Amino acid sequence: MKKSLLALSAVAILAASCQKSSLDEIAVDQSPVSTEQSPIARKCASYEVLEQQLKSQPGLADRMQAIEEFTSRVTANPSQYRLVNGVIEIPVVVNVLYKTTAENISATQINSQIAVLNADFSATNADYTRTPATFTAVLSGNTNIRFVLSQVIRKSTTKTSWSTNDAVKKSSQGGLNPTTPTTHLNIWVCNLGNGILGYAQFPGGSSATDGVVVDNNAFGNTGTVTAPFNKGRTATHEVGHWLNLRHIWGDATCGSDLVNDTPLHNTANYGCPASGHRSTCTGTPIEMTMNYMDYTDDACMYMFSLGQKTRMQAVFAVGGPRNSFAQP
Repeated sequence: MKKSLLALSAVAILAASCQKSSLDEIAVDQSPVSTEQSPIARKCASYEVLEQQLKSQPGLADRMQAIEEFTSRVTANPSQYRLVNGVIEIPVVVNVLYKTTAENISATQINSQIAVLNADFSATNADYTRTPATFTAVLSGNTNIRFVLSQVIRKSTTKTSWSTNDAVKKSSQGGLNPTTPTTHLNIWVCNLGNGILGYAQFPGGSSATDGVVVDNNAFGNTGTVTAPFNKGRTATHEVGHWLNLRHIWGDATCGSDLVNDTPLHNTANYGCPASGHRSTCTGTPIEMTMNYMDYTDDACMYMFSLGQKTRMQAVFAVGGPRNSFAQP
């Protein structure tokens, strides 16, 4: 199952503000148009967005390479990089952009997503116990990452749908600027076009666009959500990217996600694959299709691995790219 970090680090690099208030909801107003398409299979655009950012942002590749080298050192000897807190509490700002009443999702729906994130990242989700015996030895357990809703900001728009060009994150383009993004996880909830469920920015990118975008029909587990993406796992997947996790197939045939305890996957898996599905990659391992970083339906993804937990925690370590979130 082990993968070569050196060989794959290059592949990974080439491939994935208002003020804080409490639970207040702020309304604003604005603008334009795009195409709408209901997703029938999971489609995350984080890899494609990363490729565009690497082309347009000089220095990003070097910053991400430095993050990989730091992550490798933490993974090899985590005791050298203690976390500031045993549990990392991340304040979350939810930015809702809506044209229709349905798109202006309820507080109940928003709270349901925060609850799903906390269950999934603490391994208290009910389906966690469904993990096959093949992988029980590498189950993450509690990642010690907790999410706390800090603020909801709502903005009316005339825009029919949004693309992955980050306009949704920019007030000047009809969206909403992120709120204090160096200490708050910003999540934009909107109607994403072209069948895309969500996308995230990896550590190392600009704070002006940092955060996660999720389609309003895949956010939370109640309200406007639509099966098979109705259990809040799109946000779990995208926040995984925000915490430096790659797609489990490494965005390449038998590619690497830079985690040693996840098996090599041929490519993405969709729907709900039969248990014991094997890869044709070296060693023909059983694929970890239930991992949050695959492309399976919400009902069929329900675990992180220990290696993924270590990789996520590394971003909060002293000197890590998200250490500002780990302050007491």
